[in-house]
Amino acid sequence: MVDAVGKAVGSSHSLLICPILTLQVTGPVPVASYMRMCLTADVGGYYTGALPSSRDPFGRSGDFVTSPEISQVFGEMVGLWLVSECFSQPKTDEIYVMEVGPGRGTLMDDVLRTMKKWPLISQVSHVYMVEASPELRQTQKNLLCGPDTPLIHDKAAGTWSAPWKHSAHVTIVWSETLQSVPKISTAMPLIIAHEFFDALPIHIFESVAVANEPGQHWRELMVSPTPPDSTHDSLRTPRAERAGAVPDFQLHRATAPTQFSRHLPEMSGRYKSIKQIPNAVIEVCPEADRYAADFAERIGGGRKFVKGVPSGAALIIDYGPADSVPVNSLRGIKGHQRVSPFSEAGLVDVSADVDFEAVADAALESSAGVEVHGPVQQGDFLSMMGMRERSERVAAKVDTKTGDLIEAASRRLMDKGPTGMGKVYKVMAILPWNHGQRIPVGFGGDVQV
Repeated sequence: MVDAVGKAVGSSHSLLICPILTLQVTGPVPVASYMRMCLTADVGGYYTGALPSSRDPFGRSGDFVTSPEISQVFGEMVGLWLVSECFSQPKTDEIYVMEVGPGRGTLMDDVLRTMKKWPLISQVSHVYMVEASPELRQTQKNLLCGPDTPLIHDKAAGTWSAPWKHSAHVTIVWSETLQSVPKISTAMPLIIAHEFFDALPIHIFESVAVANEPGQHWRELMVSPTPPDSTHDSLRTPRAERAGAVPDFQLHRATAPTQFSRHLPEMSGRYKSIKQIPNAVIEVCPEADRYAADFAERIGGGRKFVKGVPSGAALIIDYGPADSVPVNSLRGIKGHQRVSPFSEAGLVDVSADVDFEAVADAALESSAGVEVHGPVQQGDFLSMMGMRERSERVAAKVDTKTGDLIEAASRRLMDKGPTGMGKVYKVMAILPWNHGQRIPVGFGGDVQV
C-alpha cells in the first residue's frame, strides 16, 4: 500500500497509517502527540495491541529487560523499602498499594510476596494496578491471581478486579487511568512507579531568535513524515540508531508559536534561564508533573483533597539526569538495540529521560504535607537496602550455576560502570513532611520503629 505522500505503509505495520493520515489532516504534530500514537493509540500502540501475540516487549526475547525481570531480589528490595516506611510512620488501619505501568506484574508479585512476611499485610485490602493495555492486564492477572481466576469488570467504575492468589482478603484492582483509583483520606498509600515516567509524552522546545523581535523565543519541535525514498544518510540518522529501519518521520522546528510553546517552557524558572542561550533545547513532560502531583496529594493532602495526617510513600525508579533538564534524550528501542524513535511506529518502544528535578518540584508544589528525597543512584539505593547480602543468601540455597546467575544479576543492577544499571537509573521518594528530621532507608537513613 502507498499513502498519498508516496510512502509505503502497509508492508511492516498498519499502525503506521494512523500517524501519517493524522499528519496529513492536521499537519505536523508535537512530539507528545506522536508518542501517544506510538505507545497507547486505541487502534494499536506499542503497549495497546500493535505487537503480535507472539512478541512480548519484555524480557530477553523482547525489546528490553527491566530490573524485576533480571532479579527477583530487586522486587524484594522494593517491598522491603515499603515495609520499612510502614514501620517508620504512625500506625494506620488501612493500607493500599498502587503501581503505575506494572509491565508483566513481576515487580508487584515480588513486592507482595515480600510484604506477606509481615503482619501488616492484613491491613492491605486493595492493590491498584494502573494499566492501559488489555493484554498486559491479562498477563498481570494471570500472575497475581491465577490463570483460572476471572476478571470482574465494573463498567460504572471503569475497573477490573480479582482476588490475590495468596489471600482472598486482598483484591487486585485494574484501572486504565489514575483518576479511577480512589483517594482515601484515612489510608496509607504505597505507590510504585518503576520505568513509568520515561514513557510519558514529552514536548521539545528550542530557543531561537525571531526577526524584528527582541530576545529569544521558544519554538516547538514538531513531527512530520519524511520525504519519499529517504535513507539514513539523507536523514542524517545518528550512527547509533542505524541498526533499525529508515525513519518514517522526522523533527522540524515550528516557524510560529504553538499552544504549548506559549506556556509550557514559561512555567519554570529553570526553563526561563535556559531560554537566554541561543538554540538551547529542553524537554518538558507535563504528564510527569501531573502524576507526581497526584502521588503527593495522596500522601500529604492538597487543595482539593484533605488529609488530616500525612502518610504513605511513593517510590519512583527511572533513568535520567539527577539535577538538569533532559535534552536530546528521545530514543527508540527494538530487540535490545537502539533504533530511531521515528521508525516503525507502534513496533518500537519510545522513551525519554526523566526530569527528576521537575518531578520533585511538582510534588512539593501540589502538597505542603510532603517532602522529597533523592534522586540517588540505583546502585547506592540497592546497596543500602542490602541487595548484595540478600542475593548471597538466596544463591547459597541453590546449585552453583543458578547461584552464580543470581549474584551476577544483582551485580548488574548495582554496577555503576558503562554496562551496568546502577548509575544511569535513579531512585526518588515522596514521603510525608517530617521537618527534615528523618532520612529514609535507602537514601542514607535507617528504619525507625
